[in-house]
Order: sequence, then structure tokens, then C-alpha cells
Amino acid sequence: MTIWGNLIAIAIMVFGLWLNNTWIAAAGCAIALVLSLPIIYRGVRQELLDSLSPAQRLQLVASITVTIALVGLLQILEFFEYVSSFSDRIDWNAVGASGEWGGAFGQILIAILAVYIAWRQYIISRDLTIEQNRLTTQQNVLTQQQTIDTYFQGISDLVLDDDGFLEDWPQEQAFAAGRTAALLGSIDAAGKAKVLRFLSQSKLLTPLRRDRRLGRAILDGDGGYDEDRLHGVRVIDLGVMLAGADVAQTDLRWTDLSDANLIRANLSGCDLVKANFSRTILYESNLSGADVKGTRLFYGTAELASPRSRNEIPNYTTGEFTGAVVENADFTNVQEMSEEQRKYCCMWCGEKSRSTIPGGCDGIASKLPLKKH
Repeated sequence: MTIWGNLIAIAIMVFGLWLNNTWIAAAGCAIALVLSLPIIYRGVRQELLDSLSPAQRLQLVASITVTIALVGLLQILEFFEYVSSFSDRIDWNAVGASGEWGGAFGQILIAILAVYIAWRQYIISRDLTIEQNRLTTQQNVLTQQQTIDTYFQGISDLVLDDDGFLEDWPQEQAFAAGRTAALLGSIDAAGKAKVLRFLSQSKLLTPLRRDRRLGRAILDGDGGYDEDRLHGVRVIDLGVMLAGADVAQTDLRWTDLSDANLIRANLSGCDLVKANFSRTILYESNLSGADVKGTRLFYGTAELASPRSRNEIPNYTTGEFTGAVVENADFTNVQEMSEEQRKYCCMWCGEKSRSTIPGGCDGIASKLPLKKH
């Protein structure tokens, strides 16, 4: 009935407008309002009751009341009449000219705003890139650490028997060396240092005395394995794994890198305290800024020691052929270099490197054979 009533009211209103009869049209409008307003009121009221809390409804009514009160107060104070009379006195042509200037100024402001927005977008993009790079780096570090931990566990399972004794048959040594070479080629400088410290402290890089029949490592009677620098066999022979490697600014204290090939390696800024570099190839390596306190470069005395040789057997008593190959190495700003180390390096590093040795090489003759051009 309500729908039909609204339609009838609309028809009456349209009929009155068509006849240009004000009374019929007004009657149609009145009927339409009387029928429609209660429906709208009930819907709006229910919606307000459902969506607004009592406090919010009170705020809404108060806001409407304040608005009406302000309009009434302004009307009583004849504010609107004052505004009307003031607008009559305004020179709108001048206002139009001012508007043009204002438009031009607004365009300038828009351009400035556009530049500011572009700059802010750049800053936000840069910060996002930095944050993404940080998260990527953090994820790479975590992934690398997990890889290294897995390697540690794998090497331990490979070379130790069920009782915890070293059991490294030739094939197991080959597998261990292969794993180590693959890992060292895929991790950063800090990761390489961790692996080298682990292998060194575990005596896996140290030549161990072996049973001549079975090839098993021999205990030294003090809870460890007996070293044999001359005839011993390492569990893992680094060989050329570290040739050209970058291990700068890392901690390599007490690591046994003897007999390793570190040609052109970057050891700058490393902590090499008590590291063993006997018979290590350090040809053209960068040792600038490294701490070499107690670092072993040779056995015996500096006067008798000499670098390793392919054809000669090392003498670990006198030091002959037990020394590191230090030719053309960079010793700039090396820290804690002892007098014995300085003498050895001056005698065997060559003319190119002598100028980089702290304290100089005055009075120390070079024993390195002159190269024929």
C-alpha cells in the first residue's frame, strides 16, 4: 500500500505540473512527503541506533544543535547582512586580477609541491632499498652460518669414529678436502676465518704422525695427537684452496696455515697472533696492517732459516727450507713485527717488499737471488 501510495502521490504531482496547477502539484508533494518521510526516518533512525553508541548519538545531536545555534546567533547579530553589504562594495575586477596573480602563485606552489613529493618518494625509495639490502645481508649471513654449521657437523661425522677417535682413510680425506674447497669458495672473508679456525683448532690442518702400516694418527700420550712436521699427514691439506683468497680484517689467531698456498691472498688487517705460516707461500700477498705478534714464519733462527723449496727436505732444527715464501709481499704498517721476523723478511722478501717493512732493512743483506732480465 505504501508503494502504491507513493506512486499515486507522484502521479498527482506530475499531473498538477502538467496542468500548471499549483494546488494539485502542492497536494501531490504534500502526500509524497507525508508517506515517504516516516519510512526514511525509521530507516535512518535504526541505522543510527545500530551504528552509533549513545555517546556518539549525543555528540551528533550536540553538533547539529551548536551549528543551528551559531547560525541563529549570526543572524541575530546581522552578520549575513554585513557580509552582503561588504560584498556590494568590493571591486570585483580588482579581485579578478588578484585571482589571476593568485592562480600564478598557486601554480608555482603546485610545482614546488610536486618537487617535494618527488623528493619524498626518492627518500622513501632509498630507505626501502637500504632496508631491503640490510634484510638481504642479514638473511645471507644466517644462511651462510647454517651452511658452515652443517659443514662442521659433516666433517666431524666423516673423520671421527663412534668413539670420537680420528679415523681418516684416504678416501675420507679426499671427501673432506673436496667439501672444504667447495665451502671456502662460496663464503665471505669472515666465514673463511671461522672455517680455518675450526679446522686448525681441531688439528685437521696439522701434519700428524701416522702408523706406518694402517696410516692412523698416533696419540701423543697427553690426550692429543702427535705432530710430525717432516713426515706427518694432514687430515685436510689446504693446498691452493686459499690462493688469491680475501680474508682481510678477520681473526686468524693460532691458525695453522703451514704449507698452504696463499699466493696473492689479501691478509690486510688480519689478527695473525701465533699463526703458523712456516713453508706457506705468501708470494705477492697483502699483509698491510696485520698483527704478526708471535707469528711463525720459519723454524730455527732467522740467520739460518730459508724459504721452502720444491727439491729440498726441510730441516726443522736449523730452519733450512722451513720458511714462508714472502717475496714481493706487502708489509706496510705491519704491527708487532719482531726483530727475528724483520730480519727474515728483509733477507727473503726482495727489493720490492723491503721498503714496506716497518723499521727498514738497513744493514740486512738480501739473500734472494737476483732475477735475470
